[in-house]
Amino acid sequence: MENTVKITALAITLNEAHNIEGYINSLWFADEIVIVDSFSSDETVALALKHEKVTVYQRVFDNFSAQKNFAISKAKNDWVTFFDLDEEITPSLASEILETFKDPSSIAYFVKRDFYFMGKRIKYSGLQNDYIVRFFNKNHCSYNANLVHETLETNGETENLKNTLPHHTYKSFDDYTAKMHQYSALQAEMLYKKGKKPNYYHFLFRPFYRFWNQFIFRLGILDGKEGFVLAYVSAFSVFKRYVNLWLLYRKID
Repeated sequence: MENTVKITALAITLNEAHNIEGYINSLWFADEIVIVDSFSSDETVALALKHEKVTVYQRVFDNFSAQKNFAISKAKNDWVTFFDLDEEITPSLASEILETFKDPSSIAYFVKRDFYFMGKRIKYSGLQNDYIVRFFNKNHCSYNANLVHETLETNGETENLKNTLPHHTYKSFDDYTAKMHQYSALQAEMLYKKGKKPNYYHFLFRPFYRFWNQFIFRLGILDGKEGFVLAYVSAFSVFKRYVNLWLLYRKID
């Protein structure tokens, strides 16, 4: 029977061949799936196009906000989902989205994410209240201009969905740290455009504060060794951000 629910599922991808099939299959409730790919070098695009309701656009990646807003512009339907490929769209969450769609009382819906790192559910480390919009009406929402850690700006009422969203961001330690380095570079670019200049405070205090704030004050210590690793990598990413900013001013790659 043809699916009469008119929801568009959106995603941005780069070398997600290991995730793409499972992601598409979990979106059984969507009328169409729009993927904006940053010219993957693996089989991401070929695997996606095996599915009839998938449309793929390829676009050079400049920043997360621009990439996601481009995806939104390609949606045929007003109501969209926008999940990352390392997020697990459970059957219960998909069913709740469908029920909500029948009579929506808000223009955007937040989902609480359950963060998994090194195979362990992280319950603290500042991630206790990780809510993010994943289902919304595109006519009232758009991503802000942040190059990284982009936020969906909503013009209207919002609500929280009841079901949580498992977030499996960890594939390997090198992959995770590479992601943090990418974020640091984009954050440095944002600061550079604002005319922010680094000093000893940024190099010495900010990383120190990030570690202890995440590990002690945000209870990362209760997450054990994984909490320590998360706090350490987070602190180093702050240090790397300001090194990248300093290199931008020095015109050094």
